[in-house]
Amino acid sequence: MSFFTDLAHQYIDGEWKTGSGSWDIIDFNPYNGEKLASITVATADEVDQAYRAAERAQREWADTNPYARRGVFERALRIIEDREEEITEAIIAELGGTRLKAAFEIHLTKEFLREAVHLALRAEGRLLPSPEDGKENRLYRVPVGVVGVISPFNFPFLLSIKSVAPALALGNAVVLKPHQNSPVLGGSLVAKVFEDAGLPGGLLNVVITDIAEIGDALIEHPVPSLISFTGSDRVGRHVATVCASHFKRSVLELGGNSALIVLDDADIDYAVDAAVFSRFVHQGQVCMAANRILVDRSVEAEFTEKFVAKAASLKVGDPAEPGTHIGPLINSSQADAVSAVVEQAVAAGATALLHGSTEGNVVAPSVLTGLPADSPVLGQEIFGPVALILPFDGEDEAVRIANDTPYGLSGAVHTADIERGVRIAKRVRTGMIHVNDGTVHDEAIVPFGGEKSSGVGRLNGESTVEVFTTQKWISVQYGRSRFPF
Repeated sequence: MSFFTDLAHQYIDGEWKTGSGSWDIIDFNPYNGEKLASITVATADEVDQAYRAAERAQREWADTNPYARRGVFERALRIIEDREEEITEAIIAELGGTRLKAAFEIHLTKEFLREAVHLALRAEGRLLPSPEDGKENRLYRVPVGVVGVISPFNFPFLLSIKSVAPALALGNAVVLKPHQNSPVLGGSLVAKVFEDAGLPGGLLNVVITDIAEIGDALIEHPVPSLISFTGSDRVGRHVATVCASHFKRSVLELGGNSALIVLDDADIDYAVDAAVFSRFVHQGQVCMAANRILVDRSVEAEFTEKFVAKAASLKVGDPAEPGTHIGPLINSSQADAVSAVVEQAVAAGATALLHGSTEGNVVAPSVLTGLPADSPVLGQEIFGPVALILPFDGEDEAVRIANDTPYGLSGAVHTADIERGVRIAKRVRTGMIHVNDGTVHDEAIVPFGGEKSSGVGRLNGESTVEVFTTQKWISVQYGRSRFPF
């Protein structure tokens, strides 16, 4: 596809280049195995070139009038709107995303660009009083400088722009490394959109590479003062450790093992709809997905019957077909891992109410129940279409089970009593939780992030300003200070 081959390059200092590494990343369609593009990896030297270009360009960009900066994001938004169908086809081809998933990702991407337009004007300073006569304390918000962004494969266009756009809007420069399974949507397409929107060269650089080639060069490099990482908690822990050892800040958006709680007074049909979407959207490759569905024992039979029936009705197969709900997982390793989770859980005593087959990278939905309390699967993130149904007796047990995980990203509570739902939501240790809704939500002005192994820091809205700027104190003495010597 010319769309992919045209973008199969590194983007460094405003120029499209071929990497100088000794091997290629092959970009495959995960559904049919078609080769989309071949991209020669960037080396550590090219990572250095990207960071040095960003460092040079950032100084002038930070001094640019924010009203002029915001024009870039207005134009970027119009470019995405004009190319929406082309981007949709790319999401289907590179990610195996369904048309529904593509529409969801593009919609959120546009929302975050709209917010970036406003963020350009939101780095507000303050004047603070002083105990010393004649002294004025000015507190400035200034860009952190250069930001390294590492994005994942599941929603790469959205999750790259979610960090890239606000960082740029607030006066920073960026070096972006997309996941090797989504090099175009997570990397070079982002660069192309901003290049066409008139972003000056050097401010956004994209290096398509892998740790096997560059090691920790992207996070150890002396230029970036902040690393924004979205991905697994295992890799996130390493990123945080390296950043800390080099006195860099990091914001980490990591995995989840969210619980959707169905109380005894819930609207069962509605809860089923919310749970099916929350578990199976984009084949379950969503950090906020409802891995565990907790159901009050008094409504367990009704909920389970309806949930299994709806999960079984989902159309599985070619993501390009308009009616498809479940497309392929991103690669064969993921498909094998998810299939193995189901087999191991059943072997350990779980009951498969629905046992999905695997063809290529397409894994059909599975629904498991009767899991032993010590089952390892209960504590892990399943990045695929596998639902776990767990009965509970009373609110206290529901909260205990919901909190019995190293993760704390999202969640949901279903009940006829809104305030009852809020009371339970407050007791669940998670960064985000929703009453009478699904677990998969992201809104451009609401703080997004997790607790425990689900991450450190928050993005979106005012939280984004906190992340991508730093405070600088400048005092002015209009009179004369008195010194003790």
